[in-house]
Amino acid sequence: NKIAEKIRNTFDVRKLRAGKSYTILKAKDSLQTASVFIYHQDKVNHKIIHFKDTIIASDFRKKIKIVEKVASGEIKKNSSLSKVIQEQGLNYVVTNELSDIYAWTINFFAIKPGDKFKIVYEEKFINDTIYAGMGDIKAAYFEHGGKPFYAFNFMPDSTKKYEEYYDEKATNLRRAFLKAPLKFSRISSKYNLRRRIAHYGNKIRPHLGTDFAAPIGTPIMSTANGTIIASERRGGNGNYVKVKHNATYTTQYLHMKSRAVKVGDVVKQGELIGYVGMTGSTSGPHVCYRFWKHGRQVDPLREKLPAAEPLKDSLRQPYFEYIRPFKEKLDSITFEKDVLEYATLK
Repeated sequence: NKIAEKIRNTFDVRKLRAGKSYTILKAKDSLQTASVFIYHQDKVNHKIIHFKDTIIASDFRKKIKIVEKVASGEIKKNSSLSKVIQEQGLNYVVTNELSDIYAWTINFFAIKPGDKFKIVYEEKFINDTIYAGMGDIKAAYFEHGGKPFYAFNFMPDSTKKYEEYYDEKATNLRRAFLKAPLKFSRISSKYNLRRRIAHYGNKIRPHLGTDFAAPIGTPIMSTANGTIIASERRGGNGNYVKVKHNATYTTQYLHMKSRAVKVGDVVKQGELIGYVGMTGSTSGPHVCYRFWKHGRQVDPLREKLPAAEPLKDSLRQPYFEYIRPFKEKLDSITFEKDVLEYATLK
């Protein structure tokens, strides 16, 4: 307790986590008294507490070598983005990173054979050999449906706490809405005003939502910032959540196994609001995603959704100069399995 109190401004012992390793250095005398405690947060970051004479806590960060790499791949028949990335021997994180980068511009549930990607990314190493995880994707190219989509990692200005991704024309890739409420899934039924349903005698019944099939328990995200205006179970909708985003847009998520929010909660884009289930009128586990614009249900996949804050005019020229070498590097990458390396020390 004395040690914890002394170092609390530097190291909160409540943040110690089960499964993390530690080292204790002892005195060389016959008593072998413990002198130093080292808590290994990860391979790079460590907390050091000296308690021999004076109790002192400090941080230690191992020197990291950043290795810049490039990779490319093409989606084949009966394959997927994650499978292609795995076959390349790339970190599985690449799949999640690409889906996040293009979450507002590419429908990852409609990826088809022939779609391609190229990336310039970083990997971290300690002492040149110990892998310490993946760094940033600095630049990316995704060819979807024959159309090219560039993405370049750029910090707009010093007031921002995070980087943004822009295309080759300096357009922000981020949109007010995500393309889908699930990270990985498939569209099992689209918005269709003249859909015939066998369950109802093959009669025409409009389907005003987009169904995303996924295993029961899959996390469902709010596709944009907003306030929960409904969280209940009712009839054919089953468990559902409704989010009001602004005066124009509202979204709804049906057939949940369970709900993770209540009326009045404020949610951010990508925040958990419930889990995939099959409550209400449904023949299989999925989330029915419904999208309102000015009080009328529309097809979200056909909507031109508002973009995020554009790049300032004063930063456009510096941005184009910054991305030029990355674009040249991307354009020179072939769709082969060869991976080139460029090392820089940071």
